[in-house]
Amino acid sequence: MSPDWVRFDDVRFGYHADREVLRGISLELRPGTTTAIVGPSGSGKTTLLRLAARFYDTDRGTVRLGGLPVSACATDTLLSQVSLVFQEVYLFDQTIEENIRIGRPGATDDEVRQAARIARVDEIVDRLPESWDTRVGEGGSSLSGGERQRVSIARALLKDAPVVLLDEATSALDPQNEAAVVRGIRELTAGKTVLVVAHRLATIQHADQIVFLDEGRVVERGTHDDLLAADGRYAAFWNERSRAAGWRLTPATDGTPWP
Repeated sequence: MSPDWVRFDDVRFGYHADREVLRGISLELRPGTTTAIVGPSGSGKTTLLRLAARFYDTDRGTVRLGGLPVSACATDTLLSQVSLVFQEVYLFDQTIEENIRIGRPGATDDEVRQAARIARVDEIVDRLPESWDTRVGEGGSSLSGGERQRVSIARALLKDAPVVLLDEATSALDPQNEAAVVRGIRELTAGKTVLVVAHRLATIQHADQIVFLDEGRVVERGTHDDLLAADGRYAAFWNERSRAAGWRLTPATDGTPWP
């Protein structure tokens, strides 16, 4: 079996013994395909990513990578196969270059710079007083959220792992950072096996498989077009989000001040 084949077999999990977050999830991620996870808040989307990365072990069922349970994988082996890009990015109190190089410590300087250029980290570096040698502070405190995401994507690009776990994090970014992050994500996921938690549905229309979660269960799965045609939960979710995206606030024309 291909090393980038990912499967969830009847996975059950809860952060507390009295409440399951995932309730019997079975999914198959074929090599080189993108699976998007959508659903309401609290449905268990990010928890799936955490289990795939083995931040936690399942209560029941098995997560497999290349046919092998992730619980049986050595930590170094698992991490070599998986790149993580989550909403909350943690950077070490080191230089920008050192934070990127964590993705592949043996990379050449040219390889580090190339990953940085693709993620447009070079634009950040150009503004910093010590260029590549600028320390970013504990947790990356000297950078904005969007800039930290760029560094995170550069790190993942340098790592070049066959499986990408992506908690899409563009919704709160300013336009400049969003454009850079989206470009980096496209480069990062090309040809990879991708599991993405989607916050902006428009970004996952072309996913090979869309899975709709609700209360820890898979309630629908299929392509975007198939799910819209089925006129079920995904279609309702899509239509609701599409209407919300079209909302605009306009000033009153009668002289009434803004609240």
